[in-house]
Amino acid sequence: MSIYVGNLSYRVTPEDLTAVFAEYGEVKRVQLPTDRETGRPRGFGFVDMATEEQETAAIEALDGAEWMGRDMKVNKAKPREDQKGSGGGDRRKGNSNFSRRY
Repeated sequence: MSIYVGNLSYRVTPEDLTAVFAEYGEVKRVQLPTDRETGRPRGFGFVDMATEEQETAAIEALDGAEWMGRDMKVNKAKPREDQKGSGGGDRRKGNSNFSRRY
């Protein structure tokens, strides 16, 4: 299970996040998603800890804590939901039988 970390400063690096969470146990992985177009951080990330007990300790200690001028939002990450219906389909749909009369 992963930990979601939100409301992060855009200056945060994976090393910064690892250092903060390492105080609560072994950090297995840190992921900081970036914007596809700009490459800039999106202000949130995910941290995987070695055990559930370590995850719980980190969540309890860090949720709402101020870090780098922001109050972090820290909780268990929810599984990604299916993206169906979020756009991107066939844009021609509904217009294929259009005809113009002069």
